[in-house]
Amino acid sequence: MRHTYVVKNSDAPRGHTAPGGVVPTQALTVLSPEGRTRHELARLLLEEGPVTAVVIADRLGISPTAVRRHLDAMLADGEAETRDAPRRGPRGRGRPAKFFLLTEAGRARFGHAYDDLAVSAIRFLAEHAGEEAVRAFAERRVASLVGPHEAAVTEPGEPARRAEALAAALTREGYAASTRQVGSGEQLCQHHCPVAHVAAEFPQLCEAETEAFAKLLGTHVQRLATIARGDSACTTHVPAESPPGQRARTPDGGSA
Repeated sequence: MRHTYVVKNSDAPRGHTAPGGVVPTQALTVLSPEGRTRHELARLLLEEGPVTAVVIADRLGISPTAVRRHLDAMLADGEAETRDAPRRGPRGRGRPAKFFLLTEAGRARFGHAYDDLAVSAIRFLAEHAGEEAVRAFAERRVASLVGPHEAAVTEPGEPARRAEALAAALTREGYAASTRQVGSGEQLCQHHCPVAHVAAEFPQLCEAETEAFAKLLGTHVQRLATIARGDSACTTHVPAESPPGQRARTPDGGSA
C-alpha cells in the first residue's frame, strides 16, 4: 500500500480519535514534498535499517545527492546515526560504506504508545489500590525528579533565586523551564511537559509537583496554568518574599 503522506500532528488533543481509529481532519498535517521525502526516508530506515545511502536512493528513486542531503539533516537533528559496514574480505580503496539507522528521536516521528501505557497503568492502580495510591505514586515520581537537584535549588536563600535554580534543574530534566520577574515576584514557566497527556487525566501529577516546588522554594506558590489543561506552558507564581513573619524553610524543616 502506498503512503498518503499524512501524519498525525503530535499537538492534537488526546482522546479525539473517531470510531474505527480514524484521526479527525484537524489533527492531521499534510507534508510538503521535502517533508514527504524525509518521512519516506525515515520510514525506510525504520523498516529496513541499517541501510546504505546507495540502497536508500535506489529504493526511493531519487539521487544519492538528495539522499545524503536529507541524511545530513537527520544526523544534525539527532534523528539518525551511522554505523560502519561490516568488512567482508580485504578492504578496498576509498572510504568504507556507512550504514544509516534511526535514533530514538527519529523513531519518535512515528509515535509511541508510552502515554497510553502510562494512563492504563495508573488507571489500574486507581481501580485496585485507590486514589491514595495514585497520589503516592505522583509524590514518588516528583521526588525522584527534583530530589537530585535539592541541594542546588535550596542553597540560595531568596525564593526568587531558588526559582531560577529550580528552572535550571527542570531544564536539565527536559522541561525547558525559565523564570521571569513580575510585579509581585517571579513566574516559573515550564514550556514543555513530558507527561502532559497523562496529567490531563490524573491531575495528581501536577498537584504533587506544585507541592514539591513549594517545599524546595521555601514559600507558598500558586499554579496559574498547565499544559495538561490546554495552556501553552505550565506557569507557577513564586512570591518575591516569604509571607510576613515566616522565614523560608528548607525541605528538611530548617530555616534558610
